[in-house]
Amino acid sequence: MKKTEENRFVMGISVSNPSTNDLRGRQSVRATFRLSEACIDAISILATQLGIKQKSVFDHLMENDQVLKNVARALEGTEFDRNKRIQKTFVISRRSLSFLDMISSEYNAPRDSLVEYSVRRLLPIIAKERKKHEKRKELLAEISNHFAKSEKLLSKADQMLGTDDPIVNKLQTAMSVYKNAFDDIANFIDRGKIIEKFHPE
Repeated sequence: MKKTEENRFVMGISVSNPSTNDLRGRQSVRATFRLSEACIDAISILATQLGIKQKSVFDHLMENDQVLKNVARALEGTEFDRNKRIQKTFVISRRSLSFLDMISSEYNAPRDSLVEYSVRRLLPIIAKERKKHEKRKELLAEISNHFAKSEKLLSKADQMLGTDDPIVNKLQTAMSVYKNAFDDIANFIDRGKIIEKFHPE
């Protein structure tokens, strides 16, 4: 995801005239939560599949105070079993943490619960990304086959014309770029394999 797209995902940033408070709010801080394994995996999946930082996922979740308030209201009377949770430290923006603390205090809702149930709102995005992941794997098989054929073509051109031939040189340059792109695609899909085993509670 490009930087401009990440900014849209984060929302609410005044790019034209950022104030001192805006800039301070964007400072990174560490915050520790006790979350379910599924929730931690969901945050990692969203960051990987959308090509953004985990900090941006938290910004998106926490900076819409109205949605956060709705989550807090919905949590009223809900039991939250901390024994089944894993302690995990995340880097988030100071502003996100401030919003989270404010809503937690105002509605007497545990921070961990607010994070957990806020992340669950994004499960439909993960469902879409799972489908995309399967399609990407199908395409990777075709790309791999095409790349192998291209390597054979380069080898054939080398045998016919010699390594110093300008056509062979052009093909070598093209194949070098192709290999970098192919490796990037394969690595991206490999990192996304976590989504195959993801099963929300």
